[in-house]
Amino acid sequence: MKSVRVGVVGVGSMGERHCRVLQSLRGVELAGIYDRCPERALEVAARYETIPFPTLEDLAARVEAAIVATPTPTHTEIALELIERGVAVLIEKPMATSVVEAMAICEAARRHGVPVQVGHIERFNPVYIELKAILETMHPISLIFRRLSPYAVSNRDADVILDLMIHDLDLAIDLIGAGPTRIYPIGRPVFSDAMDYAVLTMEFPGGEVATLFASRVTEQKIRAIEITAAEAYIEADLLNKGITIYRYTIPTFTNDSQPVKYRQEGWMERIGIPMAEPLALELQHFVDCVRSGQPPAVSALDGLRAIQLAERIRLLLYSGPIPAIRLDRIPAPAGARP
Repeated sequence: MKSVRVGVVGVGSMGERHCRVLQSLRGVELAGIYDRCPERALEVAARYETIPFPTLEDLAARVEAAIVATPTPTHTEIALELIERGVAVLIEKPMATSVVEAMAICEAARRHGVPVQVGHIERFNPVYIELKAILETMHPISLIFRRLSPYAVSNRDADVILDLMIHDLDLAIDLIGAGPTRIYPIGRPVFSDAMDYAVLTMEFPGGEVATLFASRVTEQKIRAIEITAAEAYIEADLLNKGITIYRYTIPTFTNDSQPVKYRQEGWMERIGIPMAEPLALELQHFVDCVRSGQPPAVSALDGLRAIQLAERIRLLLYSGPIPAIRLDRIPAPAGARP
């Protein structure tokens, strides 16, 4: 099997993780890296035994595919240049900073026939893959997503919507299979001028309700999904790799001559999760798509949908609070005492 030549653009902490995983994948050659800081590029290239290219153009000429792991505001410029040179691209989330930029990437990918995958890595989390399979036979009523992190380790290039909530916007749409019909966001800045904490409630066409909590001011790191379905209640821990299902049943065991001997009101089921690194699964899928020509599971259109929803949420959050109704001005019911 011929190896796919892959490059990495941007070798900060996330970009270096890509280098580490790419070097270990079957059928992959880490063909080079590019970073706007030459010293950093030399350091990482030496660590992973690859080539530090002086320009993006030089890298593009030597690879079939590239990972864009640069700061979010630079994603569009870099992705467009790579796509126009015929290089398949995996763009770290968020795909872009605006709907206009995301649409430009989608259009360029369509025009040049180049595969583009968006790095919504939670789609490749073994817990999420198992959760999605479990829900195939259930009817969700409500979904709660909690994605909480300390401020010290957060991405300062974007607010909490684009940094953290964007993951769960994508997961909610993927699980329900449709976009929301109504959204109700609320948030506040804490340690920056941007939103650092946000809560979002969404209504979906089938009546499902999803509530998303995103925080980068919480000292404990949490990545969790809780689902109430008609058939069961499910807790999924994306970070610690576990799923627990709670079902309600009342089996009763008796015989003809004795009273009830045993009664069970419910039972709990813990699901075993296969051990796999989500980033490795994501990158292997990307490389397989480049080799086979199959469309990625998380396409540029998926990235665009998440950005469209995030932009609408941010518009509502940053346009200012809706004035509350003053209770002393609500007319009293007829006959009520003052």
